[in-house]
Amino acid sequence: MALVVPQRQRLGYLRMQLRRVHRERDYLIAALFLEEQRLARRQRKRRTMWVKPWLLRRVTLGHDDNLMQELMRESRGDFKAFLRMEPAMFQEMLARVAPRITKSDGARPPLAPGLKLAITLRFLATGDSYHSLAFSFRVAHNTISLFVPEVCVAISEEYRDEVFVTPSTPDGWNEVAQVFGRRWNFPHACGAIDGKHIKIKKPSKSGSVYFNYQGFFSIVLMGIVDADYRFLWVHVGAEGAASDAGIYNRSSIEPDLREGRLGFPPPEPLPNDDHDVPYFFIGDDAFPLRTYLVKPFSHRNLTHDERIFNYRCSRARRVVENAFGILANRFRCLLTTLMTTPETSTKITKACVILHNLMRNRFPNLQNADLDGEQADGVIVPGAWRDAGYLADMQGALRAPRENRAGKELRIHLKHYYNSAAGSVPWQEAALNW
Repeated sequence: MALVVPQRQRLGYLRMQLRRVHRERDYLIAALFLEEQRLARRQRKRRTMWVKPWLLRRVTLGHDDNLMQELMRESRGDFKAFLRMEPAMFQEMLARVAPRITKSDGARPPLAPGLKLAITLRFLATGDSYHSLAFSFRVAHNTISLFVPEVCVAISEEYRDEVFVTPSTPDGWNEVAQVFGRRWNFPHACGAIDGKHIKIKKPSKSGSVYFNYQGFFSIVLMGIVDADYRFLWVHVGAEGAASDAGIYNRSSIEPDLREGRLGFPPPEPLPNDDHDVPYFFIGDDAFPLRTYLVKPFSHRNLTHDERIFNYRCSRARRVVENAFGILANRFRCLLTTLMTTPETSTKITKACVILHNLMRNRFPNLQNADLDGEQADGVIVPGAWRDAGYLADMQGALRAPRENRAGKELRIHLKHYYNSAAGSVPWQEAALNW
């Protein structure tokens, strides 16, 4: 007896067979597409040249072998404007850095270390894109992107121990504090601290971690500066979304300060006073008030004495703003958007800081005309660097960091001191009117 299959079951069976055929068709199409791609890769036209012809004319037409040599012979001032340093300084740096950036000979002759150093310094000085530098120096832009971070690291490693020294003994910090007292009338200050944003392109898959409150992506450069605008300590590479206080609290210097391991001198009386006062850094309102970190009073309902203290404190703290101004206007890559990863941007920024300290040591009066000045009555005259562009400040915290009692007591004592005959200066009353 024949088995009779219901019509509904037959339709279901046919639909199942049809779906199986469609799946097999899709598999065949995908396999055919992959095979065509594989054959296309095998049949791709073989490379006909390793270097483009216009790059081969580097020796006859590139900046390194032509313009730079002309400037070095005929106009040393223009050479300094081109690379932000004297020819002699460039030759010294080349001699010291060359062993770190020289590559061994391979299938093709490597780039000369002088060419790599010149391109890197030109990039730091201008912030030009790698493509722009490629056309000027006739070096492929992808090659430039590889050696610029390497040269920056070589500069940092070669000069770091010479020009970037954080004091670690009471005598070292006392020397810094004496200059602050003599030059800025703020004794016991061992440095001024602040943070600035360095613009970068959006890092891949970073979300809003590097997106700061001002509306762009950045890493943070936080530094402590002495009275001569030299950096004593820096922290580079923190995410732009972080606050000054957050970066400071996560830094290596905060526990050393808090636990007394930084080597500050023991508390001593201020000039013409008999009350022991600790040594400290100066910060703005973004930092916590401590006995080792002094900041101005909040700008609300200030008394006359508090305004005097704020003027004196801000006058001394201005050195860190001027140091950032000198740094950014000499190495203008920091005023552009660095089209590099946060890691590479950190290497570039560190090299700029090292070169800044090097130039301040070798040429201490260079760029001083661009700094903030003061009139005889204490009125501050903004420096030229403020008109030429400056780094975005670290602000925007939702609330000021908590102040502890000992810090408040120290600030009150300093307020009374700077309003007394022992610590006042003749122009501070007139300075409140500007």
